[in-house]
Amino acid sequence: MWKRWKWESASGLGEEQQPEYQGSSSCRDKTTCVFENLDFDTYDLDLRHQENDQWRQDWGGPPEVQPGVSQRQRWGRQIEFILSSLSYAVGLGNIWRFPYLCYRNGGGAFLIPYAIMLMTCGMPLMFFELCLGQFGREGPITVWKIAPLFQGIGYAMFMISFFIGCYYNVVLAWAIYYIYASFTHTLPWTTCDQEWSSQFCKKFNSRNCTLAGGLMNLTGECIYPNMTTTDEWNALNESVSSLKSPADEFFHNHVLDITDGLHDMGGFQGSIVLSLVIAWIIVYLVLIKGVETFGKAVYFTATFPYLILVVLLVRATTLPGYMDGITFYLTPDWDKIFSISVWGEAAIQIFFSLGPCWGSLIALSSYNRFSNNCYRDAFIVSIGNCLTSFFAGFVIFGIIGFMAHELGLPVDKVAVQGAGLAFVAYPEAVARLPLSPVWSILFFAMLLTLGLGTQFTILTTIITTITDDFPVLRGKNFKWALLVACTVMFTVGLSMTTKGGMYVLQMMDSYSSTFSALMVGVIEVVVVTWVYGVDNFLNDIRIMLGFYPYPRIFWKYVWKFGMPITVTTILVFTWIDFKPARYGDYEFPFWANAVGWGLSFVSVMMIPIVAIVKILRENGSFIQRVKKLCRPLPEWAPPADACIRPNDSFGAKPLLKVTSFEDTENKI
Repeated sequence: MWKRWKWESASGLGEEQQPEYQGSSSCRDKTTCVFENLDFDTYDLDLRHQENDQWRQDWGGPPEVQPGVSQRQRWGRQIEFILSSLSYAVGLGNIWRFPYLCYRNGGGAFLIPYAIMLMTCGMPLMFFELCLGQFGREGPITVWKIAPLFQGIGYAMFMISFFIGCYYNVVLAWAIYYIYASFTHTLPWTTCDQEWSSQFCKKFNSRNCTLAGGLMNLTGECIYPNMTTTDEWNALNESVSSLKSPADEFFHNHVLDITDGLHDMGGFQGSIVLSLVIAWIIVYLVLIKGVETFGKAVYFTATFPYLILVVLLVRATTLPGYMDGITFYLTPDWDKIFSISVWGEAAIQIFFSLGPCWGSLIALSSYNRFSNNCYRDAFIVSIGNCLTSFFAGFVIFGIIGFMAHELGLPVDKVAVQGAGLAFVAYPEAVARLPLSPVWSILFFAMLLTLGLGTQFTILTTIITTITDDFPVLRGKNFKWALLVACTVMFTVGLSMTTKGGMYVLQMMDSYSSTFSALMVGVIEVVVVTWVYGVDNFLNDIRIMLGFYPYPRIFWKYVWKFGMPITVTTILVFTWIDFKPARYGDYEFPFWANAVGWGLSFVSVMMIPIVAIVKILRENGSFIQRVKKLCRPLPEWAPPADACIRPNDSFGAKPLLKVTSFEDTENKI
C-alpha cells in the first residue's frame, strides 16, 4: 500500500503537495516512513534507499508497534547530551595517564602528534558513532539495522562495556574508602606506626641525605659512597630501593591487603565490599529513571571535577618545586616527534580517552532529537576532553614537582601513572600539606566524580542495549531491569574485592577492552563505509543536519581510508608493544594470560557467531542470504515526525514536517 504526504511548511502553506521526484517511498501504520531517492527541486533531499518493493518482499515490512510498550526516552535538554558525553570521555585516564605520557614522549612536543591524531582519528571516530546512534535512534545492537549481517558488532560492544563496568566500579570503591579514611585529624598514611606497617616502611625523611649524595639506611643514618666498599654500597642501594612509603603500605597492606598472587585469592576485604555496595547504589539511584535522571546528574559530574582541579591548581602554585614539575611536563624534546612510538602513543591515548567502540557514544546519541547538530557536539566534546587532559597535567605535575622537592629527587624518579599515581604518589604528597585531610577529600571526591560520570554512561549503554532488544522492559519495568544489571555486575566485581582481587582487576583491564575495542573499531568503520557505503552515510547525515559535514571530501576519505588504516595501525603497534599482564614484580602465570586472551576475544567472536546464525536463519542461496543481510532494513530511515532541514541555507528556511497521511492505495 502506498501513501502520499501532506507537507506543511512554517510559512503557513497547508495545501497538499506531491513534488516531482525520482524513486519511491512508503509509510506504514503512520509511524515509520521509508524515503527513497526523493529529489526535491526546492530542498534537494537525496534519500537514497533503493528497491523498496524487493525489501518489502524480503523483510515483510517493519515490525508492528507493540501495544503497551513505553516509548524511548529523550534528553530533557540538549546540553544534557553534551555534558553526559563530556562526563563519559573525561575520566580517570585524563588525570593519571595523559600527563605521564606527555612528559615521557617529548613534553610539549607531544602535543603536536596528539593534536594531529585528534583531528584524523579521535574526532572522526567520535562523530561517526554519534551520527550512527542519532540516525538509528537505537542502542549498540539494534542500531545495526543499517547492515543486519554485522549485528554481532553490537553484541561485542555490549560485552566490552559489561567487562569494563564490572571492574571500573571497584576503582571507584577505593576512592570512596579513601574519602572515608580522610575524615580524620591526621591522615592514616602519614606515619609508619600503624598496624599494617611493615619493617620496610620508610620512617625517616631522607631529603637532606639524598641532596648530599648519600643513602639513608634503615636506622636513619646517612651513608656516603666514601664510607663503604662498592659491594656494601650496592647492597645498601638495593635495601633502600625495597623501602615503601607509608602511603604505599596503606594502599597495599591495608586497603587491598594484597596477597602474593592469583594462587592465593584470600578472603573478602569488608571495607571494600561495603564501598562497592555504596558505589553501585549511587549508580542505580542516578539511573533509576534512565536519561531523565542521568541528564540531571551530569550537571554535577561534568562540572564539579573542573572546580576541584582549579582549586588544586591554585594550591599547587604556592608549593615549592611547582615550577620544576611544570618545566619537566612541558619542556619540548623535538627529536621525539620523529619517533614512530610517540605517534603510536598519541593515537592510542586519543582512542581510549574518547572511548569509541564501547557502544557508549552510540547509546548516548540515540536519545538525541533526530535533527540535533551532533557535528558541533563532536567538536565540543573531543576538544574539551583533550584540553582537560592538558590542564590536568599542570595540577598533577605541580604536585609531583613538590613531591620531588620534598624527597630531594629528580622529577622523573617520582613521576608515575595509573593507580600508583592516584592511590600512592598523590596521597603521599597530600599528606605533606597543611590541612592535608581537606586536600585529600577534595582530590578523591574529584576522582570519584570523574569515574562516576564514565560509569553512568557505561551502565546506560548496557541497559539501553537490553531495553532496545526487549522494549517491554521500558517504563515501569525499567527499574527492575536496571536492578538486575547492577546486581549481576556487582556480583562479578566481588571477585576484585578479595585480597587477591587486584590481580583480577589488572587482568581484566589489560585484556578485556584493548585489542577487542580496536578490532571492533576497524570492523565497525569498514562495514558502514564499504558495505553500506560512505556516500549513503553522508547523505543520511545531511538529512539529519541539513548540510554535509564540512569539508565533505575530508570526512568521506578519512572515514573510508583514514580511520581503518589508523585504527589498524594502532592495533598493530599495541600488539607489538604488548607485554603480558603483571602487577609490580608479580608476573601473571600462563593460565591467567590465557584467561585474559579469552576475555579479549569472547566479545570479538560475537561478530562471526551472530553473522553465521543470521545466515542460517535466512532462505535462499548463500550469496542471496548474504546480500539480503547486507542491505539496511526499512527501519533505517528518518522518523515519521522528523523535521527535515533545508540543506542550502541551514536554519534559515522554514522546516518541513509530515503532518498528515492520505491513503492513495486506489489512486496508484
